[in-house]
Amino acid sequence: MFSNFLTSPSVIASGMNQNLIPPLTEATILPPFWLTLPFVLLLVMIATGPLLFPRFWHKYYAKMALSLATFVVAYYCSVLHNSIQPIETAAEYLQFIALITALYIVTSGIVIQIHANATPAANLLLLLVGALSANCIGTTGASMLLIRPYIRFNKHRIKAYHIIFFIFIVSNIGGALTPIGDPPLFLGFLKGVPFTWTLIHNSFPWLIAVLIMLGVFYFLDKKNKIKSIPLPTEQRPILSIQGSKNFIWLAVVIGSVFLDPTTFTWLPAISYHGHAFSFIRECIMLTTALLAYRSANKKILKANEFSFEPLQEVCFIFVGIFGTMMPALALIRILAQSEWAKPLITPTTLYWGTGIFSSILDNAPTYLNFTAASMAAQGADIARVAHVQAYAAGGSYAHSVIGLRAISLASVFFGAMTYIGNGPNFMVKSIAEKAGIPMPSFGHYITQFSLPFLLPILCIIWLLFFAFST
Repeated sequence: MFSNFLTSPSVIASGMNQNLIPPLTEATILPPFWLTLPFVLLLVMIATGPLLFPRFWHKYYAKMALSLATFVVAYYCSVLHNSIQPIETAAEYLQFIALITALYIVTSGIVIQIHANATPAANLLLLLVGALSANCIGTTGASMLLIRPYIRFNKHRIKAYHIIFFIFIVSNIGGALTPIGDPPLFLGFLKGVPFTWTLIHNSFPWLIAVLIMLGVFYFLDKKNKIKSIPLPTEQRPILSIQGSKNFIWLAVVIGSVFLDPTTFTWLPAISYHGHAFSFIRECIMLTTALLAYRSANKKILKANEFSFEPLQEVCFIFVGIFGTMMPALALIRILAQSEWAKPLITPTTLYWGTGIFSSILDNAPTYLNFTAASMAAQGADIARVAHVQAYAAGGSYAHSVIGLRAISLASVFFGAMTYIGNGPNFMVKSIAEKAGIPMPSFGHYITQFSLPFLLPILCIIWLLFFAFST
């Protein structure tokens, strides 16, 4: 009944500021609350399936994800008469999966061998290098490039915590310094946030979070009494790389990320309800992936234990996530920008709100929704580049810099809370399992690692930078 009340056009028109909410169209009609249940069901199955009914899950997970997504999309199209949102979501999914596919295949053609003993100090240095490189090639690129050498380096003593802290540091927290680092920051850059803004405003929180996380990892790794097997004494370089030509393919993939029709208006694009979809970028990524795979050294692929199975799992799981999360994102967008929510918009609520939803939803649209709400509360429009630039600079907008900082850090850091919080998380998990490493289930990941190790660090960042801001 409450959902029917909220979806009433008269309520939307009268109860919310028309300067903050776009005119009522098929894209802005609220779905009923119960339509979020397929998303909740999918999360429950991801959490419990591999643990409680593994054989059934591994056999039917693709069909279940597709069925739930199809149900939500069909409801949007046939009942809500809203075909805009499913098409936009399909475009976002294609952008996501093209990048994941290209980076997975391209990096599979590179073998990095580290000829040194796997000590806690050496692992700490490797994770720090991964955190720094995430800002140059993205968290996905750094994860796909380094996870295999990291596993090989620790092969005689590796445990689940090695992979979990890799996800924490390299796949998520590390990428908070540049727009290249993580998708939500890149979207902010495209909207008008200056390229150096994240480096200037996120560096200190990033440094604190990374150092604390590395310290905790070092403590755990020191307690790991399994010693690495001593290496032969013959002279050879500490680092050797095979398949270095694939770094050219990697540069092509990373460079193509910037080919956005909203930035480069000369790109061929399809205009659809105010959105420009080019897909030139995705065509370049997928073509690069094909060329890299066809030209790859088969011995290198074998050394990396390459298969399409981890990629297939990510493709199907995330088609379900993208398809079923549409109602949740729509409800968040409208409610976050409502009149009654304006007094509640503070650095604390922006930090925890963005963080919580970035843990279970796609952090890129979550970043945009909370940024739009924060800007709208002060009369600014996220669709206008000049407004975004002024908001990022502060000036006439009170507490705008600290609010945007809270959203930026939360959207990146909280992505590590679950396997589905950020794209590379699930891919790293799949690669680790393919290598024979027993990984915790969705629920155990949260209860055994995220809550005891990650959440206290997130609380420290909140206390230091946002708790006493109004």
